[in-house]
Amino acid sequence: MRIGFAVNPIAGMGGRVGLKGTDGKVEEARRLGAEPRAPDRARRALERLHELDDVELLTWGGAMGADIARQVGFAPEVLGEAGDAEDSTAEDTARAVKAFLAADVDLVLFVGGDGTAADVAEAVEGTETPILGVPAGVKVYSSVFAVSPEDAAHVVATFERTERREVLDIDEDEYREGEVHPELRAIAHVPVAEELQSSKQLGGGNVEALAAGVADDIRASDKTFVLGPGSTVGAIKAELGFEGSPLGVDVWRGGEVLAVDASESEILDALDPEGENVVVVSPIGGQGFVFGRGNPQLSPDVIRRCDVEIVASRSKLDGIGELRVDTDDSDLDAELKGWTKVRIGRFERRMMRIT
Repeated sequence: MRIGFAVNPIAGMGGRVGLKGTDGKVEEARRLGAEPRAPDRARRALERLHELDDVELLTWGGAMGADIARQVGFAPEVLGEAGDAEDSTAEDTARAVKAFLAADVDLVLFVGGDGTAADVAEAVEGTETPILGVPAGVKVYSSVFAVSPEDAAHVVATFERTERREVLDIDEDEYREGEVHPELRAIAHVPVAEELQSSKQLGGGNVEALAAGVADDIRASDKTFVLGPGSTVGAIKAELGFEGSPLGVDVWRGGEVLAVDASESEILDALDPEGENVVVVSPIGGQGFVFGRGNPQLSPDVIRRCDVEIVASRSKLDGIGELRVDTDDSDLDAELKGWTKVRIGRFERRMMRIT
């Protein structure tokens, strides 16, 4: 199988430092101490792919694929290079994909987020060449991504047919202001596999009783609460009497808001080193992700220092068969997996499995 492989090396950099994306924010992310996320995600996918026989890898130079491919043992055919050794642009991605198509690849495997997916899908438009994403962005709403880097390699090795799927993207400036308006950017052929994620669904049903119950418990507690993004947890913040960051992470303890729209480092600074800490999160509708989509500020370091409470409306859970995690830490993912209680009302809970 001939695979065209491209990496957006700056994808996801703005997540843990609280920028909710990297579009137009690369230098600011670096000033805040952001570390590249995409290279490790790419390495994980290629390590699993390298175990397979009969794979011919075509890629782009430097950080867009060749460096990582060689590190894991591939001898890739390099078809070109980006203008910048460390960064890449949408134009670089398009050039790489067009070169892959000219070289008659069987599939384009890319590493990035929704913006990268849109660039790839637009470049293959008019062909039947399938694409598959290794998720590495902050916002990963599109249904062209595998659940994890390892799953992407498995899909490549096992798929037998393709189907047309949606590529969605949003305006990151609006996203930073708390507005989410997904826009259909393209339709692309994608391998048919269980290991693919669904498109994000917006809205989760009535959460008034749930929010009131959780807020009452928080007020009565001396624990530190790390309140994740989304409308469900946002309703809890409103019940507590403050206007939190709708798409960011806020920290509360003892009737006081300690941090609003906090980065990973700000969350860690706000945690109680002597007392108990709890992170409150709600799964993404339609996808079921608890960690790893839209909340990279909740890093493995944060999660390991907290108990986890998952909350969701009944209607949201009705549309989710299982919960998922993708924290960039395989050991932590394994620890989180299994059956867990999800709070769905003032007092009620439902058992759900994290896979």
